Amino acid sequence: MSEQYDAVIVANGQFPTHEVPLAILRNAKYIVACDGAVRNVPQADVVIGDGDSVPAEYHHLLVQIDEQDDNDLTKATRYCLSNLQPLTSHLSSLTPHPSLRIAYLGCTGLREDHTIGNISLLMRYFRDMNVQGVMYTDYGMFTPSYGYQTFPSKSGQQVSIFNFGCTSIYSEGLRWDSYAYDQWWQGTLNEAIGNRISFCADGYYMVYQTYDVK
Repeated sequence: MSEQYDAVIVANGQFPTHEVPLAILRNAKYIVACDGAVRNVPQADVVIGDGDSVPAEYHHLLVQIDEQDDNDLTKATRYCLSNLQPLTSHLSSLTPHPSLRIAYLGCTGLREDHTIGNISLLMRYFRDMNVQGVMYTDYGMFTPSYGYQTFPSKSGQQVSIFNFGCTSIYSEGLRWDSYAYDQWWQGTLNEAIGNRISFCADGYYMVYQTYDVK
């Protein structure tokens, strides 16, 4: 896994078992655990949350944030924005306001309402906080996007596109052309036909790609 991230945030959902998210975790520059998730990542650099489910042996890592307007995933994201600097290796001199790159793990599974909420938050972080986040599950990854974007892919990879307000979404490299879907289910179950897929849109959208091909 060649992706470099400024931080990996591990939520207290289903801990991953697939090699892709585990490789991201092994190579993490900085690990933030959301409250009780520290049980799965005792090597975490910091624990963020209200502390109600943090074992006593990890209290020295805890940054306690008691407010309840946001969940622990958002508190952890805000902590990274306030305390970390973007990696210089992926910045350009033409980037006046560099984005923080964050990988999110353990955000799905266990409860469907938390899963939907956490996936939707990924777009909030991208749109409102300038975070280049990717959410990794045991099956694939979610990437929030805007405008024109190109993604590496492989023939047979399953791809879904979720519209977040676009009135036009054009694609290249997919078996079925994309469009500005009115409902989320309409953009699911597409398929890559080569080693890259591209989108051109007039707004925000989310791309999901599986690790394995069909």
